Amino acid sequence: MIPFMPMLHNLYKVSQILNKMRQRRGALDFDFPEYRVMLDHDGTPLQIVKRERTLAERLIEECMLIANETVATHLKNTHRTSVYRIHEKPSEEKLSNFQTVLNYLGQNILLNADEIEPRNFQDILHAIKGTDIEQVAQIMTLRSMQQAKYSIENVGHFGLASTCYTHFTSPIRRYPDLQIHRIIKENLRGRFDENRAEHYSELLQQVAAQCSERERRAEEAEREVVKLKKAEYMRDHIGEEFDGVISGVTKWGAYVELENTVEGLAHVADMWDD
Repeated sequence: MIPFMPMLHNLYKVSQILNKMRQRRGALDFDFPEYRVMLDHDGTPLQIVKRERTLAERLIEECMLIANETVATHLKNTHRTSVYRIHEKPSEEKLSNFQTVLNYLGQNILLNADEIEPRNFQDILHAIKGTDIEQVAQIMTLRSMQQAKYSIENVGHFGLASTCYTHFTSPIRRYPDLQIHRIIKENLRGRFDENRAEHYSELLQQVAAQCSERERRAEEAEREVVKLKKAEYMRDHIGEEFDGVISGVTKWGAYVELENTVEGLAHVADMWDD
């Protein structure tokens, strides 16, 4: 029998080193609690439970991140047309809105769109950690970010503070990863000639655009289903009182999020005081 535990202990130590390296370069780590809607066999929501990130999950995540970066850097250095996972810098408008909220919350921080770095956001998250405004500031930080997407142009991944990143580790369930595996296999087998390079140059731009669009649609569908099941669950709790945090304000009311991540609108017409 192969002694797995010593290898796992060593791998855990390596994952800690990798995590510290990412933190030093400014990578963002949003520590939002995750909740799952538990259903019965008929699809009826039974409860909403907190999902804990295990040690094994964190270890695997670090391995996946370094694998993705290593493969992306290799493809870039060998000048192979590829699909990168990119995350662009926040827009000037989003940064301005974010700074307005921060200033209102008492954080006198100046953010410059031309010079913004992941470390600036990391410093903000560290500064507000453990304070009353931590949850609000984390939500606003996340909302100030651009959406990650696929592209044949490598502009880096802002959130991970990575200069070169791709999706490589899930070829069974993600098409961009499958394309990366095909490119690497052809390269290793000596088949990546000018004809194949031209083939990928024509194909991958369309692949990147379509995969990004499909990802948005899938995420939206998932959010809508989860919202539906949360609404079904809360239907049995009408009339009860809950503590919540204001997660957004509009001219028609305030959005309130409960501890179990259920979010709803408190309409201005239903508010009996200011």
